[in-house]
This record gives sequence, C-alpha cells and structure tokens, in this order.
Amino acid sequence: MFRTHSLALAGALAFGTAASAAAAGPKAEVIHWWTSGGESAAVKQIAHAYRAAGGVWVDTAVAGGDQARAVAINRMVGGNPPTAAQFNTSKQFLDLIDEGMLNNVDEVAQRQGWDKILPELILNTVRVKGHYYAVPVDIHMPTWIWYSKAAFKKAGVAREPASVDELFAALDKLKAAGLVPLAHGGQPWQESIVFMAVLANVGGKELYLSVFRDRDQRALASEPFKKVLLAFKRLQGYVDPGSPGRNWNDATAMLINGKAGVQIMGDWAKGEFGAAKQVAGTHFGCIAGLGDKSPYLIQGDAFVFPKTGNGEAVKAQRLLASVIVAPATQIAFSKFKGSIPIRTDVDASQMDQCAQTGLKIMKDKTRHVGVNEIYLSPDQNGALQDVLTAFWNTRMPVEKAQKSIAAALRN
Repeated sequence: MFRTHSLALAGALAFGTAASAAAAGPKAEVIHWWTSGGESAAVKQIAHAYRAAGGVWVDTAVAGGDQARAVAINRMVGGNPPTAAQFNTSKQFLDLIDEGMLNNVDEVAQRQGWDKILPELILNTVRVKGHYYAVPVDIHMPTWIWYSKAAFKKAGVAREPASVDELFAALDKLKAAGLVPLAHGGQPWQESIVFMAVLANVGGKELYLSVFRDRDQRALASEPFKKVLLAFKRLQGYVDPGSPGRNWNDATAMLINGKAGVQIMGDWAKGEFGAAKQVAGTHFGCIAGLGDKSPYLIQGDAFVFPKTGNGEAVKAQRLLASVIVAPATQIAFSKFKGSIPIRTDVDASQMDQCAQTGLKIMKDKTRHVGVNEIYLSPDQNGALQDVLTAFWNTRMPVEKAQKSIAAALRN
C-alpha cells in the first residue's frame, strides 16, 4: 500500500514538474558580454520582457566581447550551442552564415516589418542574401565626447567645445587645472574609437568613407589623412600614466568622480552615469559631433541564433527576436544602456537629452555612416587596430603609420 501511494505521489510530482516546465514556455540560454553596471541593468530589461512573454531566460554573461564571441563559437562547433549569442552589427558573423551555422528569423522579421522600421545601415547588416540572421538590439554611436560639468567648472571651461580647436583648448585648461584632461582606457578597441572620432570630426564624412568604406589608397596617402593622424596622436598627450589596460567604465568613473574632464566613448557610457545617479545636462554633458554636419557613426549589438533542429529551441529563438524588437523592450533597454532604439516608430519622449540628440540626428540620413566594423572584415579591422595602438603608444613616425594603415586596408 505504502509503495503504491509512493509511486502515485512520485508520478504526480513528475507530472506536475513536466506540466510546470511546459507551462514555463521556451527556454533561451543567452550568451552576452554586458557585465558593467549600466549594461547589466539593461540586459535585465530584455530578460524581464522575455519572461513576461512566457519564456525562461538563462543568463550566460562572459566579460569581454572577444571572449564572449569565442565561447559562443566554441559551443556551436562543439555541438552544444546556446539559444542566442551576442555579436555586433557588423561583419563578425558572416563566416558563421557561410558555414551554415545560424538559423534565420525571417518569419519574425517579415511579421514585424523590419524592412520598414530599421535604418538602412542596420538592415543591410542583419539581412544577408535575403535572410535575417540576427536581431538588432540597439543603435550605438561610439564616438560621443563626454565631459564632466564639475571638471569644466574647475578648469574654467565656460562653454561646450564646438570645434576641434575648442576641444584642444578645453583639454589644455583641464591639464593646467591639475585634472586628467582625457580619461582613456589604453586598449586597442578604445584607441580605435578615438581614431574614428578624430577621422569623423577632423576629416569629415567624405574622407571617413574614403578610408573605411572605399579603402582609397590616394585618400590614405593624402595630407588631410596625415592631419587626422597627427590630431589623433596629439590626444595621447592628454591621458594619464594609468591609462594602459584601463577598462572603459573605469575611465567613465573618472568623469563621474570629477577627476577627469573628457572621455571619447560610445553612448553605453551613459549607462554608467545613470547607475551613478548622474543626470545629463546637470552633472555631465554629451557632444555627438563637433559641428552640425559631422558624421553620426552607427554601431550596435545584435543576437545571432545558432543552428538547431530542436523545435523548442527554434520557438525560443523566434520569441526572443520578437520580444527584443518590441517597442516597449526597445525603450526600457535603451534607458539603461545609453543607446537609442533601433525602431523609427517608437515614442522616445521620456528619454534623456543625449538620446534625444541622437534621435534627432538619426532623422538626417545624410549624416549616417557605419563604424569601421561595418565596412571592414575582422582581419582588416584587427590589422588597423595593431597599427593605431603602436602609433598611439610608441614614437612611430606619422609617415610610417600612414603607410602601415594603407597596407592594412589594401583590398
């Protein structure tokens, strides 16, 4: 009798567990690299939205973009893929598509009308050979110029720099006041961001596209490009000795605590200001570009969906793609991440003044350009970063840097 009741109870428990699992909906294990304070708060918004839609979110955070992508790819090759993995909206996942290692989410993209609501640069990255292999999460602009209001006041910088000359003048005043003029993390990808900012603001849109999109050897050998490199190297004279190896969010913290004046970094830095309870326009300022016509660099994050024939996993992938692009998720995520929504049809009136600036600029398509990774292959981008880091950290002559970059970007 006891054994019969025990079996019955065990059966009921097993049935209940199975029913609970079924009721919980599709489980999604998501690999990402959002580990800083602002990033963690942002990804939680996607997790909340996914759970609210009936799914089960399994969070696998791996610090560092290169490391997270490597973990995801190794898992795919090893036959144990996650449901989704974070990449940038770039050429980073083209090899995975060519190898047949990704599922597409065409059904979701067509149902939600992605071709009507996404900016062209983003659309052309996630749509490959007519299929949608990634869901874009956000639009980032990587070359914002952030500044500490307290540091500017202490240094006597009366107004926001509106030109390259005014920026250097502000850096000189910050240095004279005993502050760190430029908070910088000495890592190759961060030096690449500073270079892109200088190329966009000193060289302008035409030279920017000639270098990255066209890889025009005449433009790379030109005097205007040499001027860009000299301005880039000049900025290195404003960083502190502790810069090498510093994480980007630690550099942002230098502005938050008033020890440094300026940082050139993507709008994800705004998530760190927010986490520190600082308000745009009150505690810090944000400059999208030095001039009304400066190019607005478009970058972003995306999730790809590893190949699987498991029906529940495919359901999870489609549900996740649908949830990420939903207007409510886009607004909630962007508030914490510092990005702006990928959709052109959301009500972003509650977002801060930096986001409002970005959204206003996004309406002017003539200012849209992609970041280096949209135009360059991973190998080309890596070779460029190697030259930029060597030029930044050594006494390499500008002429040698110019020739080395031309060689790195030769088609």
